[in-house]
Amino acid sequence: MSTEEVEIKHEEGPHWEIMRRFGTYKEANEHRCGLLGETDTLQVKVHLMGPSHKQFFAVKVRVHPDIALEEALNQKRADKKKRKARLNKKRRKK
Repeated sequence: MSTEEVEIKHEEGPHWEIMRRFGTYKEANEHRCGLLGETDTLQVKVHLMGPSHKQFFAVKVRVHPDIALEEALNQKRADKKKRKARLNKKRRKK
């Protein structure tokens, strides 16, 4: 059997934002679980951050990439409709 190399293109999603910082993983994980229970549109993770002498656990959140993509497309469509309406309005005035 030969192994085939499969190249998967990496797609960037929305940026992760730090929600809160904690001194222990236990506190950060409890906050993460609470956020996950509230909504299913968010992705939440706990990340160890900081220099070695001042490390902390950060709870990071972002909107699910699929939902963010859909919102961006809807926003783009709405902007296009506004531009077309404004252009048609200018044309009618002449």
